[in-house]
Amino acid sequence: MTKASTAKILVLNGPNLGRLDLRDSKLYGNLNFAQLTEYVLGVAAELGLDCEVRQSDSEVEIISWLHEAADGNNPVVINPAAFTHYSYAIRDAADLVKAPLIEVHLSNPMSREEFRHTSVISGVANGTIAGFGPDSYRLALIALTKMLGE
Repeated sequence: MTKASTAKILVLNGPNLGRLDLRDSKLYGNLNFAQLTEYVLGVAAELGLDCEVRQSDSEVEIISWLHEAADGNNPVVINPAAFTHYSYAIRDAADLVKAPLIEVHLSNPMSREEFRHTSVISGVANGTIAGFGPDSYRLALIALTKMLGE
């Protein structure tokens, strides 16, 4: 059994992602959050990963989940959403995670408003994948599988 098949991966999603069906479909696609969750869990199953998908609009809750990941040495895929650009508290909690941590975004922040061009999270992430819609999560899980298998 490889490391990739035994590690529990937390897929954490920040504010407003629970309301994807109400957001601009040109930026975020046509999936609602339940469908995105189903998609991510399907990809994880294909890759033989144990994965749990969570979403919160609360900075405190996301920090708590990152602490949980740090304490359990769990890999993380995180879409910090708007917290990407200013939450030093989430950045500091992400920095505590010593297992691989990958930042993802459905849209490409660099092609959007200038305030979205800065990520305070990317500096503590192993990598950032953005702009591929739900496939950003797929690519992150594939990368984690490779990282955990090494």
